[in-house]
Amino acid sequence: MRILFLTHYFPPEVNAPASRTFEHCREWARKGHEVHVVTCVPNHPAGRIYPGYRNRVLQHEAIAGIHVHRVLTVPAANAGLVGRSLNYFFYLLMAVVTAPVLPRVDVVVSTSPQFLCGLAGFLVSRLKRVRWVLEIRDLWPESIVTVGAMKESWITRSLGWLESFAYRRADAIVSVTESFVPHIEARGGTGKVTVITNGVDLDFYTPAPDGGGLAAEFGVEGKFVAAYVGTHGLAHGLDTILRTAERMRDD
Repeated sequence: MRILFLTHYFPPEVNAPASRTFEHCREWARKGHEVHVVTCVPNHPAGRIYPGYRNRVLQHEAIAGIHVHRVLTVPAANAGLVGRSLNYFFYLLMAVVTAPVLPRVDVVVSTSPQFLCGLAGFLVSRLKRVRWVLEIRDLWPESIVTVGAMKESWITRSLGWLESFAYRRADAIVSVTESFVPHIEARGGTGKVTVITNGVDLDFYTPAPDGGGLAAEFGVEGKFVAAYVGTHGLAHGLDTILRTAERMRDD
């Protein structure tokens, strides 16, 4: 199968969407599928283009058997509304503009958030005349309102309309958690949703017999240690862990 995947972020960027997309695409390539990725020039999170990359209209590279197509990008730091919005809209534009010159494919997959990257899948799939799979890793605009990043307004209502439009028009929808399914189905995705949760690449983790000396370094030898390894953002509420640890200090 020839797969075209649209993702705003991709290695060498190291955030959650970059990692999830890369690991899926790598496995498809290992299984013999032809995988193409359309993404930005790496600049996240500081909004500075990574060493070794230049900001061109279209450039190509191969990573782990994946054909990576990087489009002209408006770099933006991971802060502020205006810069990031321009960055998001420009990716949508460039994904659509470059789609006709990319190789023929059998399916288009796009991932959201950011939401305009997900929506770009609809336009690109129509240009390519193939089916569209929409992956939902977070619920927009609901999540950005819930965490206080935006207030309820005509903008969020417009995004809500686009959200429903995307669910109705997608040929299939992937959710990363069961809890998203009722929300997606209520807004037009009934009968289309498959849940594929985040997983772990066990080959990536090789525990050292002595824990790499970390237990001694932090003075926790012989103690039960819990660690959170992942994104630390507005939606994660990691203060809950600290309050829990305090309550269990003597347990």
